Amino acid sequence: QVHVVESGGGLVQAGDSLRLSCAASGRTFSNYNMGWFRQAPGKEREFVAAITWRGDHTSYADSAKGRFTISTDNAKNTVNLQMNSLKPEDTAVYYCAARRGFGLATLGAGYDYWGQGTQVTVSS
Repeated sequence: QVHVVESGGGLVQAGDSLRLSCAASGRTFSNYNMGWFRQAPGKEREFVAAITWRGDHTSYADSAKGRFTISTDNAKNTVNLQMNSLKPEDTAVYYCAARRGFGLATLGAGYDYWGQGTQVTVSS
């Protein structure tokens, strides 16, 4: 069984930064690719960013480009999402997910394991 646990959410003001972390346990993750998604109230879940476990390839949603950075820390089996210049529209529950398949995926259906999510609230 694979476990994925997010942390680092909170309440911040517009323009602030926040760093989310995703800890993975239960298996060797050298063959897993990781992704971050988010879901705002009344909206569908949407892709934010993805990264190969070795960290050599990344993908970002247009809304995240230039403001968010996804990275891996293989020694700690964690994936981080650094979010800068946060906006009220970034308010959502953020989910981390692990993918066994080859390559990066921007659709939730491409991921096999999900965390419970962490709330990010950005006030104006």
